Amino acid sequence: MPGPKPTPVEADYSLPKTVDVVVIGGGIVGASTALELSERGASVLLCEKGQIGAEQSSRNWGWVRLGLRDPREVPLMVQSLGLWQGLDQRISRKTGYTRSGIVFGAANEKERQELERWTRHVEGLQTGARIVSGSELDALVPDNRVGLNFALHMPQDGRAEPQWAAPAIAEAARDKGAVLMTNCAVRSLDVQESRVVGVVTERGRVACDWVVLAGGAWSRLFAGNAGIDLPQLKVMNTVLRTSPVDGPEAAFWSKGFAIRKRVDGGYTIASGHENIVDLVPDSFRLAARFLPALAHEWRSLRFRLSSRWSVEAGQDRTWLPTDVTPFEHCRILDPEPSQKILRQAWAHARRGLPELEQTEIVQSWAGMIDVTPDAIPVISGVDQIEGMFIATGFSGHGFGIGPGAGRLMADLVAGTKPCVDPTAFRLSRFTDGSKVRPDAGF
Repeated sequence: MPGPKPTPVEADYSLPKTVDVVVIGGGIVGASTALELSERGASVLLCEKGQIGAEQSSRNWGWVRLGLRDPREVPLMVQSLGLWQGLDQRISRKTGYTRSGIVFGAANEKERQELERWTRHVEGLQTGARIVSGSELDALVPDNRVGLNFALHMPQDGRAEPQWAAPAIAEAARDKGAVLMTNCAVRSLDVQESRVVGVVTERGRVACDWVVLAGGAWSRLFAGNAGIDLPQLKVMNTVLRTSPVDGPEAAFWSKGFAIRKRVDGGYTIASGHENIVDLVPDSFRLAARFLPALAHEWRSLRFRLSSRWSVEAGQDRTWLPTDVTPFEHCRILDPEPSQKILRQAWAHARRGLPELEQTEIVQSWAGMIDVTPDAIPVISGVDQIEGMFIATGFSGHGFGIGPGAGRLMADLVAGTKPCVDPTAFRLSRFTDGSKVRPDAGF
């Protein structure tokens, strides 16, 4: 049962000799950055080691949410919601975006109070956020058997199709002049006197003034070879989709399962609570930095020793521009889904929404989420290398916030006024003595 297949994007024929900006990584953040910069007149090369959107950008839940964001992400997500609403018209392609609303369930009074406290972060934003119960909740989740008494309803939140979005945005960037190269890994930076002057790809060197690393789960490995300390680990999430069935329009979250309707009439379903962490050498190298995050999320994490240990232990961590890199050995990171989590999420979902008893699982997959110690992204310049920027570590929140992240990254590269204050996303927070920890907003 193969994983999701994003819309195919045909590569351009030749690698340019010189561009203004090289964007490394063809997920939704890299594609959005390339679009923003191309629209502003910059010459852009978007390099992807595999296929556009083939890793986490096509493997996520497809949620476009402001609800229950870390408070530091709220301003950027507000920007992103505005961009999603006009995105199909802007790029002349379909992303599947619709403002369906999202419902976040609460099992008891304590959880209701937590949801209510979170809403203070969106006061004055005209989101329509409100706590619902009784008949209002039943109207949003018909035939609800989940056993939840309360929920936070975010009517301005929505959904889109992950297999469509990143490819559509990348193609739109090409419409504006960007060059798209797939199956073309960037091996290393070319740095002279602490300034980026180009990159070396597996197909040759490209001169440039700026580089944006948007490599998702691969960003730490690339950054490390360039001498950049980027604390980032991977967490695996398992997802399934169903055959078509009539059911609720609003996406819904509970600890037992999370669900959203798809354009094809089926549903995307995942556990609302469990993720798998494969123990790898970086788990121990970064253990101290991730302790606050572990204390915050330990109930939802399942640690295991798997083949990932030997894979990552055997990967080169430094290499020369002439060497074949780990990015060429693994074009698409395609982990096996957890059968246990699939069974649990499927059972919870059918128990909670009886209409799902008329469906069957038609596909399942897993994806690697790039996480930081405080569960918010890095969208930042690199102090020690002029012209180097990083957009990564979106910690499972990257799909919905992707267009906004691309705009902010383009602002930083272009040196224009940022669309939101980027301070919270600076790379230097990990080394400047700041308290680095997640913030649920409760």
